[in-house]
Amino acid sequence: MIASIALRRSIRKYKHSPVPRDLVEQVLEAGLLAPSSKNRQPWHFIVTTGRAKNEAAAAMKKGLLRERKTPFLPQSAPYIEDAFHTAEIMKEAPVLIFVMNELGCCLDHTLNRDERVSEICNAQSIGAAVENMCLAADSLGLGSLWICNTYFAYPELCQVLKSRGELVCALALGYAAEAPLKRPRKAFADAVEFRE
Repeated sequence: MIASIALRRSIRKYKHSPVPRDLVEQVLEAGLLAPSSKNRQPWHFIVTTGRAKNEAAAAMKKGLLRERKTPFLPQSAPYIEDAFHTAEIMKEAPVLIFVMNELGCCLDHTLNRDERVSEICNAQSIGAAVENMCLAADSLGLGSLWICNTYFAYPELCQVLKSRGELVCALALGYAAEAPLKRPRKAFADAVEFRE
């Protein structure tokens, strides 16, 4: 497992080969096995391929074009060009899995303290599920990319997905058409503090 964690890479180029459904289901099963706060299991996965995936990728592009004119995330404007690159990856990947927090509040909802704690705990649970899915994909010979740039096109994607809950992220899935090098990581000494 440690070797898999060390060797996993974020894949941004995919072959056009379809991914067999049984492999997609194994990736999803790994997500469903993640630990979750209070065993709430807040996740809901929408798997898109073919026409449904193309509609979602088009909604992402439409949202990004709107974002340039009337920003949903005005303080994130420096990252919009990266999001356009992400839209191309979404179009290329054979499978897009949209990850919903079915217990989540809409983004403009003001949270009280209890709701905020629940949101934080649910986000951690969903993060564990997505990481499980990334590692499972790698172990099955698939590449994956955890996509958070979906927030730039949040209204457009939610309209296309028509699902309950809050859109958290997407996961691109397919056979890798690249072998990225390891990216720099924070030094152990800078990230870890032992206390006795």
